[in-house]
Amino acid sequence: MMSIAGKKFYVSVDLEGVACVVGNYGQGLGDGKNYAFACAQGSREAAAAAKALFDCGAAAVTVWDCHGTGVNLDYSLFDKRCTFTLGAGSRLRFPGIEEGYDGILFLGYHAYDAPAATLAHVYSSTTFQGQWINGKPVGELQIDAAVAGKRGVPVLFVAADDVCVGQAKETFPWAETVVTKKALAWNSCISKHPQTACDEIYAGVQAACERLPEMRPFTIPEPFDYEIRYKRIEYAQGCSYRTPDGALFERTDAYTRRGTLASVEQIFES
Repeated sequence: MMSIAGKKFYVSVDLEGVACVVGNYGQGLGDGKNYAFACAQGSREAAAAAKALFDCGAAAVTVWDCHGTGVNLDYSLFDKRCTFTLGAGSRLRFPGIEEGYDGILFLGYHAYDAPAATLAHVYSSTTFQGQWINGKPVGELQIDAAVAGKRGVPVLFVAADDVCVGQAKETFPWAETVVTKKALAWNSCISKHPQTACDEIYAGVQAACERLPEMRPFTIPEPFDYEIRYKRIEYAQGCSYRTPDGALFERTDAYTRRGTLASVEQIFES
């Protein structure tokens, strides 16, 4: 087995994509009975990933609790060598990643809007309908990977439902992946057993470590064309995105704004 001794890794943990998790009909995950289980299963899956990294020789693992308010995981389940980024209030994606990491892993992520994808959305299931960069649809996974990639951090691994994993393979085909469940609809899936998902994540992360020299950062050339479609007309009206020359984004219809952004970080500034 390849040694990754001395290397540092960032593990970003969302919840919608973990095994056996859906929401209540007509509601998101935070409103459903499944939320407490999602926190527990997200913790187990992320802990399995961290264990695999340390078992392969990692020197440090940072776990980012990035769902909602950022206080979801049971941190006591993790290897005591982990450090954690948690809580809300900062618009920074991956706080501390500028210190230098050798790879990033995405667990529990979800697809951007698709006809049949469990709990699919883009950052907010109540605010945004979709986002496009240079005419191509993107979701949290692609944008987050680009933020890390801008700092030279390669994508190693993705664990999520089959739709999200399919989108990931289109964007960074070199990454190792694990499908936790087959999406049937927004609030429906066929899931693997929770322990099976954890076991496969552990093995998948080990496989990613074996292939570390093959892993690459994902980047988006800047500046880029950015289009965002809101779910409510008043959200589009209140959009504060501005182009590099200071002009407000063009309103192309009642729900949509479009313009040029100078950097991927500006996506989080509106």
